[in-house]
Amino acid sequence: MIRALVFDFDGLIVDTETPIVDAWVRVHERAGIAYSRDHALSIVGHADVAFDPWIAFGPGADRAALEEEHRRLRHELLHTQPVLPGVLDLIASARERGLRLGIASNSPHVWVDRHLERMGLTSYFDAVRCRDDVSRGKPEPEIYRAALAALGCAAENAVAFEDSLPGSEAASRAGIFCVVVPNPSTRHHTFPHASLRLESLAEVTLDRLVEHLRLRATTANPET
Repeated sequence: MIRALVFDFDGLIVDTETPIVDAWVRVHERAGIAYSRDHALSIVGHADVAFDPWIAFGPGADRAALEEEHRRLRHELLHTQPVLPGVLDLIASARERGLRLGIASNSPHVWVDRHLERMGLTSYFDAVRCRDDVSRGKPEPEIYRAALAALGCAAENAVAFEDSLPGSEAASRAGIFCVVVPNPSTRHHTFPHASLRLESLAEVTLDRLVEHLRLRATTANPET
Protein backbone atom coordinates (compact mmCIF):
# COMPACT_ATOMS: atom_id res chain seq x y z
CA MET A 1 0.00 0.00 0.00
CA ILE A 2 2.80 2.45 0.78
CA ARG A 3 4.95 3.45 -2.18
CA ALA A 4 6.36 6.78 -1.00
CA LEU A 5 7.18 8.79 2.10
CA VAL A 6 7.14 12.58 1.90
CA PHE A 7 8.86 14.60 4.61
CA ASP A 8 8.61 18.21 5.62
CA PHE A 9 12.06 19.61 6.33
CA ASP A 10 12.19 22.37 8.93
CA GLY A 11 11.35 21.06 12.39
CA LEU A 12 10.85 17.51 11.12
CA ILE A 13 14.20 16.34 9.76
CA VAL A 14 16.18 18.89 11.74
CA ASP A 15 14.87 21.47 14.18
CA THR A 16 15.72 24.65 12.32
CA GLU A 17 12.73 26.49 13.73
CA THR A 18 13.67 26.66 17.41
CA PRO A 19 17.12 28.16 16.65
CA ILE A 20 15.52 30.85 14.49
CA VAL A 21 13.18 31.83 17.31
CA ASP A 22 15.95 31.56 19.92
CA ALA A 23 18.11 33.91 17.84
CA TRP A 24 15.31 36.50 17.71
CA VAL A 25 14.97 36.25 21.49
CA ARG A 26 18.71 36.70 22.03
CA VAL A 27 18.91 39.81 19.84
CA HIS A 28 16.16 41.38 21.94
CA GLU A 29 17.71 40.31 25.21
CA ARG A 30 21.07 41.81 24.24
CA ALA A 31 19.33 45.12 23.58
CA GLY A 32 17.35 44.93 26.85
CA ILE A 33 14.04 44.78 25.00
CA ALA A 34 11.23 42.44 26.00
CA TYR A 35 10.16 39.97 23.33
CA SER A 36 7.22 37.63 23.10
CA ARG A 37 8.30 34.17 22.01
CA ASP A 38 4.64 33.45 21.29
CA HIS A 39 4.71 36.21 18.68
CA ALA A 40 7.42 34.34 16.79
CA LEU A 41 5.93 30.89 17.31
CA SER A 42 2.69 32.06 15.70
CA ILE A 43 4.31 32.00 12.24
CA VAL A 44 6.10 28.65 12.47
CA GLY A 45 5.18 26.50 9.50
CA HIS A 46 3.63 29.36 7.54
CA ALA A 47 4.77 30.97 4.31
CA ASP A 48 3.79 34.25 2.68
CA VAL A 49 2.74 35.94 5.93
CA ALA A 50 3.65 39.47 6.98
CA PHE A 51 5.95 39.35 10.00
CA ASP A 52 8.23 41.99 11.52
CA PRO A 53 10.41 40.47 14.28
CA TRP A 54 11.87 43.88 15.08
CA ILE A 55 8.68 45.82 15.75
CA ALA A 56 9.61 46.26 19.43
CA PHE A 57 12.72 48.23 18.37
CA GLY A 58 10.54 50.98 16.89
CA PRO A 59 10.42 52.63 13.47
CA GLY A 60 13.93 54.08 13.72
CA ALA A 61 15.67 50.72 14.21
CA ASP A 62 18.50 49.67 11.93
CA ARG A 63 16.75 46.55 10.65
CA ALA A 64 19.64 45.59 8.40
CA ALA A 65 21.98 45.45 11.40
CA LEU A 66 19.42 43.50 13.43
CA GLU A 67 18.98 41.00 10.61
CA GLU A 68 22.73 40.53 10.35
CA GLU A 69 23.03 39.92 14.09
CA HIS A 70 20.15 37.46 13.89
CA ARG A 71 21.77 35.70 10.91
CA ARG A 72 25.02 35.18 12.83
CA LEU A 73 23.28 33.85 15.93
CA ARG A 74 20.97 31.63 13.89
CA HIS A 75 23.93 30.19 12.02
CA GLU A 76 25.70 29.32 15.28
CA LEU A 77 22.63 27.66 16.75
CA LEU A 78 21.61 25.79 13.59
CA HIS A 79 24.95 24.09 13.17
CA THR A 80 24.61 22.42 16.56
CA GLN A 81 21.31 20.79 15.61
CA PRO A 82 21.38 17.05 14.88
CA VAL A 83 19.16 15.09 12.54
CA LEU A 84 16.11 14.42 14.70
CA PRO A 85 15.51 10.99 16.29
CA GLY A 86 14.11 8.29 14.04
CA VAL A 87 14.68 10.11 10.75
CA LEU A 88 17.68 8.12 9.55
CA ASP A 89 16.23 4.78 10.64
CA LEU A 90 12.98 5.49 8.83
CA ILE A 91 14.83 6.53 5.68
CA ALA A 92 16.95 3.36 5.82
CA SER A 93 13.88 1.13 6.27
CA ALA A 94 12.10 2.83 3.38
CA ARG A 95 15.07 2.43 1.05
CA GLU A 96 15.37 -1.27 1.97
CA ARG A 97 11.77 -1.76 0.87
CA GLY A 98 12.23 0.21 -2.33
CA LEU A 99 9.97 3.10 -1.34
CA ARG A 100 10.31 6.50 -2.99
CA LEU A 101 11.36 9.37 -0.72
CA GLY A 102 10.52 13.03 -1.12
CA ILE A 103 10.58 16.37 0.64
CA ALA A 104 7.80 18.96 0.56
CA SER A 105 8.95 22.16 2.26
CA ASN A 106 7.60 25.66 2.76
CA SER A 107 11.20 26.92 2.68
CA PRO A 108 13.05 27.79 -0.54
CA HIS A 109 15.51 25.47 -2.26
CA VAL A 110 18.48 27.62 -1.29
CA TRP A 111 17.72 26.83 2.36
CA VAL A 112 16.62 23.19 2.12
CA ASP A 113 19.19 22.03 -0.43
CA ARG A 114 22.06 23.60 1.50
CA HIS A 115 21.11 21.91 4.76
CA LEU A 116 20.48 18.54 3.12
CA GLU A 117 23.94 18.69 1.58
CA ARG A 118 25.54 19.80 4.85
CA MET A 119 24.02 16.82 6.67
CA GLY A 120 24.80 14.34 3.90
CA LEU A 121 21.14 13.58 3.17
CA THR A 122 20.72 14.81 -0.41
CA SER A 123 21.21 11.44 -2.09
CA TYR A 124 18.47 9.79 -0.03
CA PHE A 125 15.65 11.78 -1.63
CA ASP A 126 14.19 11.13 -5.07
CA ALA A 127 12.41 14.48 -5.20
CA VAL A 128 12.67 17.76 -3.30
CA ARG A 129 9.88 20.27 -3.78
CA CYS A 130 10.00 23.67 -2.08
CA ARG A 131 8.08 26.91 -1.81
CA ASP A 132 9.69 28.30 -4.95
CA ASP A 133 8.39 25.36 -7.01
CA VAL A 134 4.72 26.27 -6.53
CA SER A 135 2.48 29.33 -6.64
CA ARG A 136 1.13 28.94 -3.09
CA GLY A 137 2.75 27.49 0.00
CA LYS A 138 1.29 25.46 2.83
CA PRO A 139 -1.46 25.21 4.05
CA GLU A 140 -2.35 25.01 0.35
CA PRO A 141 -1.76 21.45 -0.95
CA GLU A 142 0.29 22.41 -4.03
CA ILE A 143 3.69 21.46 -2.61
CA TYR A 144 2.50 17.98 -1.72
CA ARG A 145 0.85 17.50 -5.08
CA ALA A 146 4.08 18.58 -6.79
CA ALA A 147 6.08 16.12 -4.67
CA LEU A 148 3.69 13.26 -5.46
CA ALA A 149 3.87 14.02 -9.18
CA ALA A 150 7.67 14.02 -9.06
CA LEU A 151 7.65 10.71 -7.18
CA GLY A 152 5.09 9.15 -9.52
CA CYS A 153 2.90 8.19 -6.59
CA ALA A 154 -0.81 8.51 -5.89
CA ALA A 155 -1.87 10.23 -2.67
CA GLU A 156 -3.46 7.08 -1.26
CA ASN A 157 -0.13 5.27 -1.52
CA ALA A 158 1.91 7.91 0.31
CA VAL A 159 2.54 8.97 3.89
CA ALA A 160 3.45 12.54 4.83
CA PHE A 161 5.41 13.58 7.92
CA GLU A 162 4.85 17.03 9.34
CA ASP A 163 5.47 19.08 12.47
CA SER A 164 3.16 22.07 12.03
CA LEU A 165 -0.51 22.92 11.61
CA PRO A 166 -0.15 24.47 8.10
CA GLY A 167 1.91 21.49 6.94
CA SER A 168 -0.51 18.90 8.23
CA GLU A 169 -3.40 20.78 6.63
CA ALA A 170 -1.56 20.87 3.30
CA ALA A 171 -0.88 17.13 3.39
CA SER A 172 -4.46 16.35 4.36
CA ARG A 173 -5.87 18.54 1.59
CA ALA A 174 -3.65 16.67 -0.86
CA GLY A 175 -5.30 13.44 0.31
CA ILE A 176 -2.24 12.03 2.06
CA PHE A 177 -2.16 10.14 5.35
CA CYS A 178 -0.31 12.58 7.60
CA VAL A 179 1.82 11.72 10.64
CA VAL A 180 2.50 14.73 12.85
CA VAL A 181 5.59 14.91 15.06
CA PRO A 182 5.64 18.31 16.80
CA ASN A 183 8.93 19.96 17.74
CA PRO A 184 9.49 22.37 20.67
CA SER A 185 8.21 25.27 18.55
CA THR A 186 4.98 23.54 17.48
CA ARG A 187 3.88 21.51 20.49
CA HIS A 188 1.32 24.20 21.27
CA HIS A 189 -0.41 23.60 17.92
CA THR A 190 -3.57 21.59 17.59
CA PHE A 191 -3.63 19.24 14.62
CA PRO A 192 -7.19 18.57 13.45
CA HIS A 193 -5.93 17.44 10.03
CA ALA A 194 -3.43 14.87 11.31
CA SER A 195 -4.05 11.17 10.74
CA LEU A 196 -1.64 10.23 13.54
CA ARG A 197 0.32 12.21 16.14
CA LEU A 198 3.58 10.95 17.66
CA GLU A 199 6.25 12.42 19.92
CA SER A 200 9.14 11.24 17.75
CA LEU A 201 9.81 9.58 14.42
CA ALA A 202 11.64 6.97 16.48
CA GLU A 203 8.15 5.62 17.28
CA VAL A 204 7.44 4.94 13.60
CA THR A 205 7.79 1.64 11.78
CA LEU A 206 6.69 0.96 8.24
CA ASP A 207 4.63 -2.02 9.39
CA ARG A 208 2.76 0.21 11.82
CA LEU A 209 2.10 2.73 9.05
CA VAL A 210 0.78 -0.01 6.77
CA GLU A 211 -1.67 -1.06 9.49
CA HIS A 212 -2.87 2.54 9.93
CA LEU A 213 -3.42 2.94 6.18
CA ARG A 214 -5.21 -0.39 5.99
CA LEU A 215 -7.49 0.69 8.83
CA ARG A 216 -8.20 3.99 7.12
CA ALA A 217 -9.04 2.24 3.87
CA THR A 218 -11.34 -0.18 5.67
CA THR A 219 -13.09 2.67 7.50
CA ALA A 220 -13.58 4.59 4.28
CA ASN A 221 -14.84 1.49 2.45
CA PRO A 222 -16.44 -0.77 5.06
CA GLU A 223 -17.77 -3.21 2.47
CA THR A 224 -14.31 -4.01 1.03
